[in-house]
Amino acid sequence: MTDLEKTLYDLCLPLAENKSSLSVKTMASSYENEILLYVYADNKDVARLIGRKGVIASALRQMISVASRKMHKRVNVKFEPY
Repeated sequence: MTDLEKTLYDLCLPLAENKSSLSVKTMASSYENEILLYVYADNKDVARLIGRKGVIASALRQMISVASRKMHKRVNVKFEPY
């Protein structure tokens, strides 16, 4: 698990009800300076992680953006149910 994956996982873990279903994965991007992070969880936890009007998701994206500044890369965080 990379540092950004671990950081995002640690941020999402207290918000998830079913902690065993939560996972964060890095996916390949077509752009060299972009990192794609996917948060996989069950439907109920994804709704909780996104929050009303996407407030929690926006806050998580901002925190990961700050964490990735030293890498000089753009990070895209997506939430996927399974």
